[in-house]
Amino acid sequence: MQVKIRGAEPSDAEHYQRIYSQSQVQANTLQLPYPSLEYWKEKLSACGQQGKLRFVALVDGIVAGELTIYTQQNARISHVVSFGIGVDSTFAGKGVGSALMKFGLTYAFDWLAVRKIELEVFHDNEVAIGLYKKFGFREEGLKRGAAFRNGRYEDVLLMAKDSPHI
Repeated sequence: MQVKIRGAEPSDAEHYQRIYSQSQVQANTLQLPYPSLEYWKEKLSACGQQGKLRFVALVDGIVAGELTIYTQQNARISHVVSFGIGVDSTFAGKGVGSALMKFGLTYAFDWLAVRKIELEVFHDNEVAIGLYKKFGFREEGLKRGAAFRNGRYEDVLLMAKDSPHI
């Protein structure tokens, strides 16, 4: 299976809505359930603005996942970015997440002059934690009760990876 990555476009809104409406995906993000198409159209109309760079992974022309790189506006921490990834449940375990990670690492370290990538992941999201560790992310801490999910406050694991260029 070949994964092609390109910049996200406003016309991708229906794909974002499909992906983030899937209970398996939504439960492991900070997104609220049942996002409307208008919500995603508005978010994607600001691609590249507000410190967010968005990319989609295509498999046979179908949007199978997305990556958002969050850049910092504060000059003192502009060398650090964070990631967010979502993969359509249909394509889970088929290399889409790995392709997005490879792309995101290269983009951040080789084009944005980033020195560190940080991310947060629910403590029990073993699939995502495994993916991040596969790409060299390390655990940096735990935020207890940091995010509300399914009626409970859940712990969030902090992970990071330093640039290989340091």
